Amino acid sequence: MSSLTGKVVLITGAASGIGEATALEVMSRGAITVLVDCDSAPLARVAQKCGNSTTSFVADITDLNALQDAVRQTILHYGRIDIVFANAGIAAFGPLAHMDPLAWKRCVEVNVMGLFNTLHVALPELIQHRGYVLINASVSSFAHPPLMSAYAASKSAVEAIANSCRIEMSAHGVDVGVFYASWVSTPLVTEGSLHPGFIKLRNTMPRLLNKEITPETAAASIANGMEKRMVRIWLPGWVKYLFVFRSLLHLKIAEYPLRKVTPEIENIYLAGLASDGALASCVGPREHARLLAHMKDPKND
Repeated sequence: MSSLTGKVVLITGAASGIGEATALEVMSRGAITVLVDCDSAPLARVAQKCGNSTTSFVADITDLNALQDAVRQTILHYGRIDIVFANAGIAAFGPLAHMDPLAWKRCVEVNVMGLFNTLHVALPELIQHRGYVLINASVSSFAHPPLMSAYAASKSAVEAIANSCRIEMSAHGVDVGVFYASWVSTPLVTEGSLHPGFIKLRNTMPRLLNKEITPETAAASIANGMEKRMVRIWLPGWVKYLFVFRSLLHLKIAEYPLRKVTPEIENIYLAGLASDGALASCVGPREHARLLAHMKDPKND
């Protein structure tokens, strides 16, 4: 019997990719899943796949009140929360000098403030039950590619928050883990590949660093980490060594291949900027639609 059996696991960003696969994996190990995502239709589809014991909430993690309501309702329904997987996140692409400021800001708000909101509302409950929280930081938390400054900055902040939180929670019996993954075949990566500049960036990387992993493989590693309450989960395993030697990644010699190709990628971006506009050039189709809706919402004025 898995140690996840009967545990209430709350997952943000649960409507697709790593979040969806993790929900299905922990459910198969006997966990009770609570799914949170801002996209209602795909969230409903995942909730249906997870079965009747699953609860789902449509919430943008930048909305503190919506998250508070989701946690409150979860506790009313199940009486507890044992594990939180803070997985939700977005990306933005473009050179700092040219990308849309709203896209850059939105990426940081979702990835950083969204994580703060998630922890702020869930930690009091996790403290009561000596629970576990896992935070998706990504390899970009310490390897910072060009034209992805918003994503790299936000994921660096995510890692820092996780490390601070781990120390704060140690006296309360709450373990805090960080998930470091390279490329996982998720909608975030698929939509990024619609941009020719992103394709060129990835083609510059060595083959080993460019291999994609399935969400199901990621989910199995995550569930294993949850069972063991691991401090760090690496995917694939060699990411551990990249982490150890992270200080070398931004030496001039290590950056040389990217320095060489970045002007070409910037020209590709500028061509897209001229044809599609700044916002369309910065984010994928799903986030483009979300950002436009976010801009039209009067409460965000």
